[in-house]
Amino acid sequence: MSVKEYAKSLNLSVAEVLKKCNELGIKATSGDDILNDDSVVILDSVLNLISTDDEITYDEDEMVENIAMDIMESKNITESNTSKRQKLKKKDTTSENKDNYNILKKEMYKHKEKLMSNEEVSENIILYKQGMTVNDLANNLDVSGTDIIKKLMGLGLMLNLNDRIDYENAEIVVLDYGKTLKKEETQDLANFEEFEIIDKEEDLVKRPPIVTIMGHVDHGKTTLLDYIRHSHVVDGEFGGITQHIGAYQIEHNGNKITFIDTPGHAAFTEMRARGASVTDIVIIIVAADDGVMPQTEEAIDHAKSAGVPIIVAVNKIDKPEANPEKILTGMAERGITPEAWGGDVPFINISAHTGEGVDLLLETIETLAEINNYKANPNRYATGTVIESRLDKNIGGVASFIIQNGTLRIGDPIVVGEFFGKVRTMKNDLGESIVEAGPSMPVEVTGISDNPSAGDKFMAFETESKAKEIANKRKSLSASKYKQDVVSLDDLFKKIEGGEKEVNIILKADVRGSEEAVRNALEKIKVGDVVIKIIRSGIGTITESDVILANASNAIIIGFNVVPNNITKEIAKEYNVDIRLYTIIYKLVEEMEQALTGMLDPEFEEKIIGTVEIRKIFKYSKIGNIAGCYVTDGLIKSNSSVRVIRDGIVICEDKVATLQRGKESVKEIKKGFECGLTLEMYNDIKEGDTLEAFELVEVSHG
Repeated sequence: MSVKEYAKSLNLSVAEVLKKCNELGIKATSGDDILNDDSVVILDSVLNLISTDDEITYDEDEMVENIAMDIMESKNITESNTSKRQKLKKKDTTSENKDNYNILKKEMYKHKEKLMSNEEVSENIILYKQGMTVNDLANNLDVSGTDIIKKLMGLGLMLNLNDRIDYENAEIVVLDYGKTLKKEETQDLANFEEFEIIDKEEDLVKRPPIVTIMGHVDHGKTTLLDYIRHSHVVDGEFGGITQHIGAYQIEHNGNKITFIDTPGHAAFTEMRARGASVTDIVIIIVAADDGVMPQTEEAIDHAKSAGVPIIVAVNKIDKPEANPEKILTGMAERGITPEAWGGDVPFINISAHTGEGVDLLLETIETLAEINNYKANPNRYATGTVIESRLDKNIGGVASFIIQNGTLRIGDPIVVGEFFGKVRTMKNDLGESIVEAGPSMPVEVTGISDNPSAGDKFMAFETESKAKEIANKRKSLSASKYKQDVVSLDDLFKKIEGGEKEVNIILKADVRGSEEAVRNALEKIKVGDVVIKIIRSGIGTITESDVILANASNAIIIGFNVVPNNITKEIAKEYNVDIRLYTIIYKLVEEMEQALTGMLDPEFEEKIIGTVEIRKIFKYSKIGNIAGCYVTDGLIKSNSSVRVIRDGIVICEDKVATLQRGKESVKEIKKGFECGLTLEMYNDIKEGDTLEAFELVEVSHG
């Protein structure tokens, strides 16, 4: 760090630090001169200073205590000897903690150079770009195109120089030349959400598992978290849990476990949508006196989509009405088969209230962690994820991190999302100041230039200049570059050419019979070795949760006789999630097959132009029902195609027959105006129905 930065970190003037450098023989003549780690350690030891934040905290505590003593003396209130002893002990402990912190800080500076950079430079890496041709691959390998064609023929592929080659076959060819193929996005350090770090096996060490608990409201998630947190705090820690940083670490049988305390399923999946695959194990909690509920089903979908091991905690078994067998049956019906029934999901009976079975639950987590062998490299600069963040008016951005790889240390330059920072202070989940944090550890960090979002990735760097370069590059690029690249039906064939072998689908239908029929039809579709995987299927309207899951899982949403509301449409547009609506099964199957083979008709696309609410029905024997309407969004035209929607379910599709404003026929009615209309075919319209006006527009998908 520079002399200026060092002086600022200790709340000293540059002149004071330069004077001390001169006395100690450290070469520094201006505030811009750089101090190496040895110089920092020498200055720290001589100046014997602690961080500004620690001084402020200490002074504030002492000031509050002195004020309290003055008040007590003014009111003739005497303090017990026990209370005095407790305060003296607290002061001694605080002083001791600060001394230890300073010693650890100096030791950290001495070993800082041992960390490995995250940037991998290798001549043996060939970058695969979307749409790469055989000729491109030959040029990158510096070999003739004929040699590549011969190797492809040996694989049973007849390709010419200008043909595209998919990732899997290109990887086989590259391996033949003793090189490694990697996708271009995994080697762009500025896009560290996708950046691939490969550690040598000998550099990896065991790390604690990271666990998230999900389930239906009132099934006991909060009670279970509280019980675990307060009964298994790491032994020897002083003061207990003093602050909430969105995650905490406990110790059980000598093994550490990290728990993420997320606010809900949407937050869990939104973090995945931002590239933050933080969780190793998901616990789904279900109340034995209640059963599998809607949020339980949602938790199952989100956990299965994350592709991590699942444990089911059957809670409230201490209640007389508890029926654990009912939970086993209900979960098995939803694809979560218990180990006792030959499946692979452990079911643990617990009482979060009494603590019964909680130790067995923690032992099961340890067993899964042992089986999955979670490891990380503590000897490189840290990477991880933001769990929570807030903006403090005095110290700026404050964020809670989970370290996923490497070690984060005081003074490390970091990039969080698009923001540059330098780790100024770091505290663990007990509120204690620490100088470094290793893999799976939750910490609260200050020193960030702005307020990042939960789910943002962070990366630490060796130098400030490199960190600032990466932060500036990320800011200069479009924000959409770092959003999840969600697949659409129109570009599905391009994805398949790029190596995709699985198409994720979220299916929503109006009734159970339709859902089963559409699901069966979709699962039978197979083009080459590409398969359709339905990650969520249900009845009812398309919801915001469906969109969030689609964004995280790179899925297409298919609605059969159902539509999303306006808010859901806006969220889908923001996330660039493709929602396709159908009323005929064969049309759905036909379009899906065409998309998989690259033959999807790109000429027309449906566009919603307006939404109309039916507020009153006027019945006339000669004309039929006339709808008294109010246009709530967009507009409706005299020749519009419309959907009749009742309680989120599509009743039918029809066309406007007549459209009137007062007694006059009009061509269109815009938002905020009333109108009367009739439909060509459907007459059973009712008050409260919604009409969704749409038209087909010519588009080019390129």
